[in-house]
Amino acid sequence: MTRPPVARYALRTASLVVFLGLWQLLTSQKVDLWLRFSQFPTATDVARAFADRISGSDYWTDLTDSLTRILTGFALAAVLGVATGVLVARSRLAEDLLGPVLEVIRPIPAIALVPVAILLFPSNEQGIVFITCAAAFFPVLVSTRHAVRALTPVWEEAVRTMGGSRLRILGSVVLPGALPGIFGGLSVGIGVSWICVISAEMISGQYGVGYRTWQDYTVVDYPGVFVGMVTIGVLGWVTSTAVELVGRRLTRWLPRTSYVPGGRARVPRPAVAPVRAERDAEHHTQPEQQGHKNTKEAGHEHLV
Repeated sequence: MTRPPVARYALRTASLVVFLGLWQLLTSQKVDLWLRFSQFPTATDVARAFADRISGSDYWTDLTDSLTRILTGFALAAVLGVATGVLVARSRLAEDLLGPVLEVIRPIPAIALVPVAILLFPSNEQGIVFITCAAAFFPVLVSTRHAVRALTPVWEEAVRTMGGSRLRILGSVVLPGALPGIFGGLSVGIGVSWICVISAEMISGQYGVGYRTWQDYTVVDYPGVFVGMVTIGVLGWVTSTAVELVGRRLTRWLPRTSYVPGGRARVPRPAVAPVRAERDAEHHTQPEQQGHKNTKEAGHEHLV
């Protein structure tokens, strides 16, 4: 039994309210059991700090700069990741040439790329875009590579049989078939970009949500740190949701299954009741059996 949309939204709102209430209770009472909640700012302190921030111009400047950097780096990662993933999945030569280098670079965390960005690029903005691009590039690459390799060869053979060129196969079979996996990687990549925004904006001495959060930490302004964390979390959720909605729009030709608790897809109810179906089957089977019996008897009579 599925809940109506209103009930689902009410349940989600209630879970958020319970979380905030528990946060306020543990921090205001300075509970110290194993976790030291006495060191945390209360939810009301963070709310006051958030209200003070949004009333000033610096917060919106930080927000605009971070969004510009993230979206620029993510767009580059999307183009390069999809192109490289398709190339590595379709060409053994490209896999042999690029595969070892990519697999060595992939485990390096984004924070380790900060010195590389400082030495490599002439400006801080280019270095920040480079780090966010590198963070989102590998999830897109891996998802695209696996999605292309998982395609059924029959589709490609059918297009080739009808005289389709490699470009036609790429545009009508490979990319559409791998689109769900590609958007899965894009959704993960945009989230990873926001995760790495603090390490990326550490090299910037001016503005940005990540830079401001790090500055608040250095001056022990913990409510300000939580304001930055909440801002990054909300922006990450909004951008990831936007990528998923675009992916659903472009893959609307895929069959959709309704969610049912327990991980099982909802199966449509049959148009005919089981008892009635059995009766109909018996009704159709009896004349066939009778006709088969009459044929046998006619054959015996003919033999006699």
